[in-house]
Amino acid sequence: MSYSSATNQPEVISLGCRLNIAESERIRTLIAQESDVVVVNSCAVTVEAVRQTRQAIRKARRSRPDARLLVTGCAADIEREQIAAMPEVDGLVPNLDKLDARAWNVPEAAQPAPKAHTRAFIAVQNGCDHACTFCVIPQGRGSSRSLTVAQVLRKVERHLHHGAPEVVLTGVDVTSWGHDLPGEPVLGQLVSAILDEFPQLHRLRMSSVDGVEIDPQLFELLAYERRMMPHVHLSLQHGADLILKRMKRRHLRRDAVDLVQRLKAVRPEIAVGADLIAGFPTETEEHHAQNCSIIAELPIVHGHIFPYSPRPNTPAARMPQVDRAVIKNRAADLRAAVKTQRDAWLNSLVGEKLCVLTEGDGNGYAENFARVAVPGNALRGTIVTVTPQSIEEGLLK
Repeated sequence: MSYSSATNQPEVISLGCRLNIAESERIRTLIAQESDVVVVNSCAVTVEAVRQTRQAIRKARRSRPDARLLVTGCAADIEREQIAAMPEVDGLVPNLDKLDARAWNVPEAAQPAPKAHTRAFIAVQNGCDHACTFCVIPQGRGSSRSLTVAQVLRKVERHLHHGAPEVVLTGVDVTSWGHDLPGEPVLGQLVSAILDEFPQLHRLRMSSVDGVEIDPQLFELLAYERRMMPHVHLSLQHGADLILKRMKRRHLRRDAVDLVQRLKAVRPEIAVGADLIAGFPTETEEHHAQNCSIIAELPIVHGHIFPYSPRPNTPAARMPQVDRAVIKNRAADLRAAVKTQRDAWLNSLVGEKLCVLTEGDGNGYAENFARVAVPGNALRGTIVTVTPQSIEEGLLK
């Protein structure tokens, strides 16, 4: 959850995915000329995400009692009646309209330049055409829609002009980019176009990707292009084939293992992240064991663990459910397994020279997305070389 606040100034509170973060930056420019407005850009991917959205709305109202409080994002669509009924909320902006200046009553000419950030999140795609049985997001985001290459290049150019040293490509299903465009270009073509157009861009990173949709051109770039960061985050969801089938995912366990093995064979330093769901309906102890074991097999060092929660109007919500206490324990098992892999990985980086993009809090991110402490005189947004000598609470120092 991220906040950007100042009394009597517009404020955007962003929850959830990197796509929301990218969209929140756009919303900030759209409401920059407004006064005393608070926007909550919500998330509804899980029951916990909705709880956090409601909590953020209440907190925003307490801190800004006189502001006009508007809610957009997935929860504003999927949980529309419940969010609208909250006494703190003054209005909703539909998720599909939130990047349209007209939704905020702001003329295009009034939009200022984007605020400079160390990493520019650029949403190249939105929506999803798939029907994973657990997922509510298509209800809030609609069908898959891609920006054209020209539109993306303009966005990248704008962020580079304002000093962003790293670009992160995001989307709901970013690897489906291009399927709806003339000629059905693949994501690798877009990434190549960005790298060719902007030789001054030294760091290009992908958000979560669907491994089975990584096209050959994108694979080659991830494997061999030095400006592509050695970090791949997979929308994996589970390590057991039967559960993957019941989720209506389009890959099996061996597909993920094969992909990572092929990448690491040519670029061993690639760090693997993944989303994993604990306690999906019908999950047995054997399925859970397979979910845990894929963490070591890949290995996963950046893990996002989600305890399963039934979402409205999804097929999984009608399947036999796993007990909530069991789900909680299994999620803890998965987190412990990720920590084991992450600790070993961080230890392997001690004494290694790392190129770190500095943030504003005395830390930064290495190319492999390890969190690293930086020298006190390092300027925010600069890339420095750090050779860590120790680890303290997951931070290389």
